[in-house]
Amino acid sequence: MKYLFLLLVVVLIIWALKRGRSANKTNSPQKTDAQTPSEMVTCTHCGIHLPSEEAVSGQKGLYCSAEHRTAAQDRNPG
Repeated sequence: MKYLFLLLVVVLIIWALKRGRSANKTNSPQKTDAQTPSEMVTCTHCGIHLPSEEAVSGQKGLYCSAEHRTAAQDRNPG
C-alpha cells in the first residue's frame, strides 16, 4: 500500500512540474512587431490605394508614382 501511495505522489509531482512549465510558456509576453496602420490614399490617375507615406504629391492630388503625376499633366507642388 505504501508503494501505491509513493507512486501517486511521484505522479502528482511530475504532473505539477509539467503543468507549471506549460503555464510559463503560455503566459510569457509575446513580442510582436505591431505597426500602427497608416492612412491609405487613392492615386488620382489610376485609382490604386497606397499608404500616404509612399504617395507622390502633385498640385491636383496624390499619385502612386512620378510617372502617373506626369501622365496626368500635373506638376510638383514644390
